[in-house]
Parts: sequence; C-alpha cells; structure tokens
Amino acid sequence: MATLEGKKIAFLLTDGFEDSELTSPWNTVVEAGGTAHLIAPESGSVTGKKGHTQDVDLVVSEVDPADYDALVLPGGTGNADALRMDADAVAFARHFGQQAKPVSVICHGAWILTDADVLDGRRMTSYPSLQTDLRNAGATWVDEEVVVDTWLVSSRTPADLAAFNREMTALFSR
Repeated sequence: MATLEGKKIAFLLTDGFEDSELTSPWNTVVEAGGTAHLIAPESGSVTGKKGHTQDVDLVVSEVDPADYDALVLPGGTGNADALRMDADAVAFARHFGQQAKPVSVICHGAWILTDADVLDGRRMTSYPSLQTDLRNAGATWVDEEVVVDTWLVSSRTPADLAAFNREMTALFSR
C-alpha cells in the first residue's frame, strides 16, 4: 500500500454523514501514515446517520486549506446538503479544485463541488441522484465503482469503499 507519511488530510463534513464513508477512508489514511483532521462548520462533535460520533478537530471558518495536502468529502444526504449551504465550507472545497490538489469524494459528498464550481471538464461518479447536478456543473458523469480524473477520485456508495480507499491512497501518496 502507498504511504501517506507526512501528509495532512482534511475530512470536511457535518452531522448526517454516511458513517462508513467517514470511518473507512479515515482508517485507511491513518493506517497509511497520514494525519487526518475532521473539519466541520461548528466545533464539538458530529454524528452520522447510523450513530457514529466523532470529535471535530477544527472549524472550517478558522482553518487554511493551504495547510492540507488533500481533501476527503464523505457523503450522506443531510451532511452534503448542509455543507453546500455553508460559505466557508464551499470556499474550503473550492481551494482544492482551483489548485488541482487531491480530492476524494463519495456518494452525495460531490454536491459541495457543484457549488464550489470546480467540476467543469471533470469525469466522475456519485450517487445516481446527483448526476444531473454534476452534469449541469460541467462534469461528465459515469456509473462506475471508482473514477480517477487528474486530482479527483470519486465513488458511488459504501459498496465501493474498497476501490475508493485504494485509489484515494494512490492519489494522495503522489
């Protein structure tokens, strides 16, 4: 497996995330030697749809995206919808796309990237209900387990996590 030694990885999310779409990539990053930080719109902790609770490391309005090597955007409809309404979260995600810094996104997590306006010309996948939004934002949407397009890794659902984690780690290690 690729190593993430010396890499700082931001996980941007809020309440209502899909539990496994945080915990599985988080464990993968840590096991590969990376430093993971949970970044959210508010301090305290966040709770997933199935009850996983995790402490917030940093508030998005107080953190510089330039301090991070890569970004992970877990899904979950409630999480994704709330994040795209938070201007600081959108600006944080926009930085990665504009700088072509590595981003891995799964399921509904891609919604924020439409608001960040960084998908023009990208090839990607997501939960199927987002395909029109992603196409309208300039992406070419495909129904595949995992898609890698330059700085972006995307997957559809928790069923794709093994492939997602593999490709995420490969991209983040470069």
